[in-house]
Amino acid sequence: MTLSPLLVTPEDYGLLTDLYQLTMSACYIGEGMDQRRASFELFARRLPNNFGYLIAMGLTQVVEYLQHFQFNDRHLSSLQATGIFDQVPASFWDTLHNAQFTGDVWAVPEGTAVFANEPLLRIEAPLWQAQIAETYLLNTLNYQTLIATRAARLRDMAGPEAKLLEFGTRRAFSPQASVWAARAAIAGGLDATSNVFAALQLGQKPTGTMAHALVMAIAATEGSEDEAFTAFHRYFPGAPLLIDTYDTLNAARQLSERHHQNHAALAGVRLDSGDLVALSKQVRDILPNVPIFASGDLDEYEIFRMKQAGACIDGYGLGTRLVTGSPVNGVYKLVDIDGIPVMKESAHKLTYPGKKQVFRQYEGDRMIKDSLGLATETQNHGACPLLQPVMRNGSLITELDDLSAIAQRTTRSVQSLPQEIRVVQEPSSASVEITPALAELTQSTRTATAVAT
Repeated sequence: MTLSPLLVTPEDYGLLTDLYQLTMSACYIGEGMDQRRASFELFARRLPNNFGYLIAMGLTQVVEYLQHFQFNDRHLSSLQATGIFDQVPASFWDTLHNAQFTGDVWAVPEGTAVFANEPLLRIEAPLWQAQIAETYLLNTLNYQTLIATRAARLRDMAGPEAKLLEFGTRRAFSPQASVWAARAAIAGGLDATSNVFAALQLGQKPTGTMAHALVMAIAATEGSEDEAFTAFHRYFPGAPLLIDTYDTLNAARQLSERHHQNHAALAGVRLDSGDLVALSKQVRDILPNVPIFASGDLDEYEIFRMKQAGACIDGYGLGTRLVTGSPVNGVYKLVDIDGIPVMKESAHKLTYPGKKQVFRQYEGDRMIKDSLGLATETQNHGACPLLQPVMRNGSLITELDDLSAIAQRTTRSVQSLPQEIRVVQEPSSASVEITPALAELTQSTRTATAVAT
C-alpha cells in the first residue's frame, strides 16, 4: 500500500479546515448569502491560568494562508467522493473552484501585549470566505500566541542578559508546530532555536550542544568521558559541553585542568539533571569564567525558583514546557453582517457586537489603560488604536515585520506593562473598559435580538 504523506503545503490550505466550515459555506451559497459582507473577530475570552497578558503572534502565517487560499480539481474530487455534499447546489463547486481571498484584514501587530476580549484580528470578507478561514486562523494564532507569551515571560523572568534557547522540537505537537514554536519563541524573546530547518528558514543560526549518547558511545569505545570531550572539540572547537552524563563535578574538574594546561577556550557547559541550583554553584567554583547552561523541563516558575535560591546559571534551554501547556482558547466570532451588528448571548459566552478597535492609553512609555470601542470611534487623549489595516481586497497593503522587529516590539510591549501584570504567580488582570458607544450598541443589539425572537 502506498501511503500519502500527511504534509500540509500551501496548495492544500483550503482543505485544512473543519467540515462544518464547508457545510455552512454550502448553506450560505444555497441561500444566496455567500457574498454578504461579514466581519469576524478573533479574541480570547479569558487568559490561561497565571497569565496576566498575551503576546499576539502568528499574523505572518495568517497572511500566507490567505494569499494561498484555493481549491484545486483534486480537492474538489476528493470532497465530492465523500458523498457529504450530494445535495448542495452546483454553484458551491463553482465557488470553490474559483476561490481566492478577496477581503480585508485588520490585526494587532505581532509582538503586542493584549488582554481578554481584545481582538487580535478582524476579517472583513464575503461570508463564505471569512467562514472557511476560521479553523486555520485559530490554529496558527492560538498556538503561536501561546508560545510567544511563554517566551516573553521566560525572558522577563530570566533577565535581558541570560541566554535563552528553544529546544522544544521533540515535544511540540507536530513537525509543523515545532517550526511555528521556534518562530514564536524567537519573536517572543528567545535568542535561538535548535530546530535546524526552522532556523535556516527564518534566516537564523541554529544552536545546541551535544547529547549523552555521544559521551557514552565514545567513552565506551575509546576509554573515558574526557576522550568524548576531546573528540567533540576536534570538530567543533570550544563548543559547549554536556557534563552530567556520569559525575558532573568530576567532569568539571577535568575541564578545568585541561583549560589550565592548554588554555583551551570553552563556550560553556550544560547541566541537564540533578539539583541544578547546588550543581551550578559547585561548577561555578570549579570553572569560574565558563558560562553555565541549564536544561530539563524548565519554565518561568522554575527559573524564578532557581534564581531565588542563588543558582549560578547564565542561560537556559527551554523545551517541553515552552511548546506545550495550557492553550490559548482564542475564538472567532461573527460581529457584523452587511452592516448589521450581531452578538452571541449564550451564558458565559457573550460577545460584543460590531466591528471594534482597541484603544491603548500611555503615559510616557508606560501603558495606563485599554478601552474596547467601535472601529468608527475616534479616541482622544493620545490613545493609540492597536488594530491596523494589513490586507485590502485580498492584497497585502503593509510590509510585514521581520523577527528582529517583532522581538523588539515584544520587549517594549512587556516592559510597558504594570509590574503586577508581568509577575508569573497570581498576576493582576488588566482593566479593559468598554466605551459608551460600544455599551450602547450592545444594549440596542440585545434589545433587537429579543424582539426578533
